[in-house]
Amino acid sequence: MNDLFSLTDQYSSNNYSPLKLALTKGRGAKVWDVEDNSYIDCISGFSVVNQGHCHPKIIKAFQEQSEKITMVSRALYSDNLGKWEEKICTLANKEKVLPMNTGTEAIETAIKIARKWGSDVKGIADDKSEIIAMNGNFHGRTLGALSLSSQESYKKGFGPLLDNVHYIDFGDVAHLKSLINNNTAAVVLEPIQGEGGVNIPPDYFIEEVRHLCDEHNILFIADEIQVGLGRTGKMFAMEWEGVEPDIYLLGKSLGGGLYPMSAVIANHDVMDVLTPGTHGSTFGGNPLACAVSIAALDVLIDENLIERSADLGQKLLNQLQLIDSNIITDVRGRGLFIGIELSESAQPYCLEMIEKGVLCKETQGNIIRLAPPLVISEEEINKVINVITEVLEKGNK
Repeated sequence: MNDLFSLTDQYSSNNYSPLKLALTKGRGAKVWDVEDNSYIDCISGFSVVNQGHCHPKIIKAFQEQSEKITMVSRALYSDNLGKWEEKICTLANKEKVLPMNTGTEAIETAIKIARKWGSDVKGIADDKSEIIAMNGNFHGRTLGALSLSSQESYKKGFGPLLDNVHYIDFGDVAHLKSLINNNTAAVVLEPIQGEGGVNIPPDYFIEEVRHLCDEHNILFIADEIQVGLGRTGKMFAMEWEGVEPDIYLLGKSLGGGLYPMSAVIANHDVMDVLTPGTHGSTFGGNPLACAVSIAALDVLIDENLIERSADLGQKLLNQLQLIDSNIITDVRGRGLFIGIELSESAQPYCLEMIEKGVLCKETQGNIIRLAPPLVISEEEINKVINVITEVLEKGNK
């Protein structure tokens, strides 16, 4: 196994520092390493495999489509793009969708739409358009996504980035009001901040953002790339707030853990600022991606995975909040998306949990983030609870 690690390290770019754990198989909520040790996966590829690893219905859709046609450029029509578009637009209650491949491409697309909309509809000069983002966000690592980031360490050495991006604390309505002006084109946020620490918005914050965007003719962009499609116990995390954004951004589990796909979804009045030649993607909306995504969405609905996320997530949250440990400072979450905040580094505890068969990862240094596949069984949830309880109660000082 050391040869496997050394070979990968020899040829890999040095932009990752992975755990010395090599996975070789996954089914449902479980994964196996090359030594055939099994783990309950509470990472899920950062919510890529909401439907579980290697779901047979999604695999079947992939196989059947791969034997027909896999790639059609957008210079032509394909026989399933419209079917996928109708399905995702209906779910999001929107009229138009632009398919891309990755979450960060969806962000880049949304930035372009916001600026074009600001210019064409709101009359903002090309060099004056402004976007308001949240401190603690994570939208990706391309230059446009980094421009929205408040993390200076992510941006160091990659300048110059996009100008006219301003930041507020997640929940600070007063600061948001103070930054809005005639050049504000969009507010972009994650309804629940994932990488930032599973941060739940304060009561009425999202509603107030919607109100201010309506009042000042500003686009409200909801990045649901990680928290959408059932992860939080709702199809869209925005449903917790009873608010519809102008633009939804989806990715990760949109491809069922099998094929990369992302989407930017909006109504005519927003999306129609894009005209032929203003944006595109060679692979975006290809027939194989559409077939896989249709199956992935069907699995979410037909197998009641959203309801399952809500029910099992509440059980998991309730039990974790009962853990008697003086190193826990907070346990928060919605659905099967939970953060355990500690008063010290979370990594040693995550490593101990992995040794006991629960695969998890820390974020922000001191927060254990839990996001198992939505197909996880109650028996597996119970094991997760027992392992975490054992590890964290042992951490008492």
